[in-house]
Amino acid sequence: MDALLTLSANPFPSSSSSSFTLFPHPLFLPTTVRFSLASLSAFHPHECLFLLKLSKASRIEHKRVFLPVGLRPTKQISVLCSGINSTANLHGDTRFLFPLFGEIGIKEKETELLLEKNPAIALTSLDSLRARVHSLQSVGIDSLALSYLITKCPTVLTAEEIGPFLCFVCDELESKIEPAQLKRILTNTDPRFLVGFDQKVKLLLNRGVSCEKIAFVLNNVNLTKALCHRPVEEIDRSIAFLGRFGGIDLIVKRPVILNYDLDSELIPRVRFLVELSGGDKDATGNVLRKFPMILSYSVKHMEGHIEFLKSFAGLNTHEIFKILLVFPSLVTASRERKLRPRIEFLKQCGLETDDIFKFLIKAPLFLGLSFDNIEYKLVFLLKIGYKYRTRDMAVAMGSVTRTSCENLQKVIGLFLNYGFSCADIVAMSMRHPQVLQYNHNSLEEKVEYLVEGMGREVGELLAFPAFLGYRLDERIKARYEARKKIVGGGMSLNKLLTVSTERFLRKKKGTKLLHMIEDLNGNGG
Repeated sequence: MDALLTLSANPFPSSSSSSFTLFPHPLFLPTTVRFSLASLSAFHPHECLFLLKLSKASRIEHKRVFLPVGLRPTKQISVLCSGINSTANLHGDTRFLFPLFGEIGIKEKETELLLEKNPAIALTSLDSLRARVHSLQSVGIDSLALSYLITKCPTVLTAEEIGPFLCFVCDELESKIEPAQLKRILTNTDPRFLVGFDQKVKLLLNRGVSCEKIAFVLNNVNLTKALCHRPVEEIDRSIAFLGRFGGIDLIVKRPVILNYDLDSELIPRVRFLVELSGGDKDATGNVLRKFPMILSYSVKHMEGHIEFLKSFAGLNTHEIFKILLVFPSLVTASRERKLRPRIEFLKQCGLETDDIFKFLIKAPLFLGLSFDNIEYKLVFLLKIGYKYRTRDMAVAMGSVTRTSCENLQKVIGLFLNYGFSCADIVAMSMRHPQVLQYNHNSLEEKVEYLVEGMGREVGELLAFPAFLGYRLDERIKARYEARKKIVGGGMSLNKLLTVSTERFLRKKKGTKLLHMIEDLNGNGG
């Protein structure tokens, strides 16, 4: 025999009745509708459960339940349950979800607790839940991450906004957003803020981010902060503002720029750099394009570096910006651990403010290298004969900052193998400091060509070490072979290589013409 459910619109239900009063209102007239459980066959099992939760439901959801049995959702409804154990019924209705959650890796007890705290899951059809799980898996979220995600944020299974988001990621972005990034956005973002995500990504594409780079950009920003919590108009404003200084290219190089607020972060930081440059927006753009990471540093941080260089190194604003142009990562160096001891070293070597400026323009990396790197190179220079705390030592240090410790060691070893003494190496590097920073393989090829190809003495490098700085094929070989055909092998290395290309060609043509005249005169005689 069917148990009966009575739906009553009694505005004052008895406290002793086993009823659930919904929509109480004193103006509602009494209405009672009786129907058997069999008549509820039109409902999904979860809709029966949903009937008991109507006090928190929307009007649209009320219609979904009431209309099939001829009830209007504007009446007060109380549900009288007769001959039915509601707790046991709810438990029986949800057990069919256990296998699904088991496949994901969530155990029965965890599932029971999950359903108890999130009844909306039990109100969702099994097909819908399976489809959502499949969508999450299709974008690369594995079972382990999925079980964590569902436990941490159960709304991923029921929120309507997540479906279109996953479809866009899967179909339009070809699932190129990393699973870890998706896990973060789904865990930390209210599903309501996922609406319009596709429009914001398309804005980036329309503004110039290539299809090949869009995944890189999206995987290297805080998607919640950069896209979800910002209206599309604000994102567009940020891109437009940066347009004068590199625009979308800055974002592609440094996607986290999208994380920064336009009015409170980007505009003040760029304005500070423009003022530092003396109003030169083109130069400011060069700094940003070379080192977009500079926008990660606050105005207060950059001001601290500028004031330190003014007070301790004696540099002015113009000089500091010129250094920033060649070495914008200057702002990343610690003032106390790197800038102060290095500038103090230059002072101990006898460099004045103008000298320090010229040194830093030529060798700005000196400010950024690690202590171990500088110590290693300093010891090498001392071993070959440089005197500590001298201007020559400072110049040599400026040169070796542009090469690795390993290359420096091999360069010195190469000179020693060709018979040069440490004193010779010091003498050459004083005349031409760059010899210590050249690639050792390139140096070896040039020395071999000097000795074997040109038939010259290696000792000639003492007088003209700059020979090692010219390109072997384009300059040394080409000019030597051209001059050799005209004047033979004996020629000054300095004159051969230092004259301009225009003068060399003019000299070459003049020599050829002279030889032609001499030949004609000889034949005529």
